[in-house]
This record gives sequence, C-alpha cells and structure tokens, in this order.
Amino acid sequence: MAYSDTSLTERSNRRYISATMDAPVLERDYESNLARRWTEKRDERAMHEIIEAHARLVVRIAAGFRSSGLPMADLIQEGNIGLMEAVERFDYEREVRFSTYASWWIVASIQNYILRNSSIVRAATTPKQRRLFFNLRRLRAQLAASYDGHLTMDERQAIADKLDVTVADVERMETHLSRPDQSLNAMIGMEDDGTEFQDLLADDSPNPEDVASKDSGRRTRSAWIQDALDRLTPRERRIIVSRFLEDRKITLAEIGEEFGVSKERIRQIESRALQKMQATMTEKDGMPGDLFEN
Repeated sequence: MAYSDTSLTERSNRRYISATMDAPVLERDYESNLARRWTEKRDERAMHEIIEAHARLVVRIAAGFRSSGLPMADLIQEGNIGLMEAVERFDYEREVRFSTYASWWIVASIQNYILRNSSIVRAATTPKQRRLFFNLRRLRAQLAASYDGHLTMDERQAIADKLDVTVADVERMETHLSRPDQSLNAMIGMEDDGTEFQDLLADDSPNPEDVASKDSGRRTRSAWIQDALDRLTPRERRIIVSRFLEDRKITLAEIGEEFGVSKERIRQIESRALQKMQATMTEKDGMPGDLFEN
C-alpha cells in the first residue's frame, strides 16, 4: 500500500515536527519527579509535560517506518498512543530513563498499526512472522544479487536462517510484499469491456445441471430403496433400517437381543435382506452399489 502526502499534509507535518523540537529536554531527576506525581497523585499536568517532552522521540521512531508507505501523520499518531501507554505503565522507582522504556511501546504501537493497515490480508500473525515482515525488505536489499531484486534460493535460505523461519515463510512474505492488494472488481486491460479479475476465477462448485441431476437421482434412488424395503418381511425391514438407515447404528448383538436370537443369525437375515433389495434395484436398472449412498 503506497501513500503520498499532499502539500497541505506535508506543511501540517512540518509544523507539528517543529513544535515537538521546541519542547525542552527533561533532566533525569525532574523527569522522575514528574513520573512520581503522575503515578501517585494522577497529576495530569505532569503527565502532559512528560508526553510533550518525548514527542520528538515519537517523530524520530516514526520516521524510521516511512518505507511502510503509510501516512507519516498516522505513524506519529500511533506512536503517540504507545507513548501514552508507556507513561501509564512507567515505574519511576526502577531508575530507568523514560525514553528507554517508552521506545519499546512506541515501536510496538507503530508496528501493530502497520501490520493492520499495510494490507487487507493478515500476513504476519506470529512473532517470527512479524520479525520477518519488518526485516525482509532490509535483508533483501542487502542480499539480492539479481537485477530485479528477487532473491535466489540460497539468499532465501540465508534470510530464513538469520530470522529463524522456514524458506517457505520467506517466499510467502516476499510475494506478499512485492504485490499490492488488488480488487477483484478491477477491470482487466485498457478497454472497458466489463471483464473483471473475478470473472477469470475458476468455480469448482457443480453447475446447476449437475445439481439438478444429482437431486433427481437421489430422489429416484430413495424411491427405489423404499420399494425394496416394502418387499421385505417386518423382521428384515427392522434389521435393515436399524443397521443402515438410522442415525445411531445398532449392532448385530443388540438386534439379536431384541429378537431373541444370536448375532450370527441376525447377520444371516441381514445378508438375505440385502440380496433381496439388490435384486429389486437391478429390476429397476439400479446398481447394487447405489443402495445406501447419500
């Protein structure tokens, strides 16, 4: 996804960046005192002073992500969200400079924004994939020897080893970063002939004729099975329905207990009943194998 600032947004960005540079740098003790006032007394003036003093840090970090193609103003805004989160979570008693702590929150906030907005396709959902997403362009620029910038298999393997991912992950991410999102409704070619990309997608679902034919065949087969069942004795019908046509399949032993005979006797009756039904189906030009297909 590529974005170009207009002259208006560029002027607005410059004014904001200039304002951040005018904020004074906080001394260590004073910074710690402001953090204490915010943590213990919820002093909003102290909180605002910390944020204003470190806004330049957000700008510097956001500038490092300009290659993402997203608006600089949006990157700064997301960085400011991370900065405010850092203020809320900062522990002044650890004697760590706030800028060191806040940098991690600012980077994380900007990176999450880039992942959400660089493409409608989520390409990086795990920590390793996110590391690959943010480092592949840099590593590809360092390693790619071909004129068009595409990586060789050896170069992909080197990146995979460096970032602890598979070569397949590198190939997928390379493809994702090299091809911008494109609407399926986009027109093909220069002429407006009504042809869209989605018109060329293969449809693997059955066509209406196949669906109608299958439904008709299913209804016919159901009628044949019903006729074949009607020609069985009550006991044979009970066995076939219980064994093949009910959701819960009853075992031979269970049916044997119902009729007071052994399961071997039930198996013999079942076999004879199936032969009768197959003979009925053959009379109607049906195949025996069609008996109990859905």
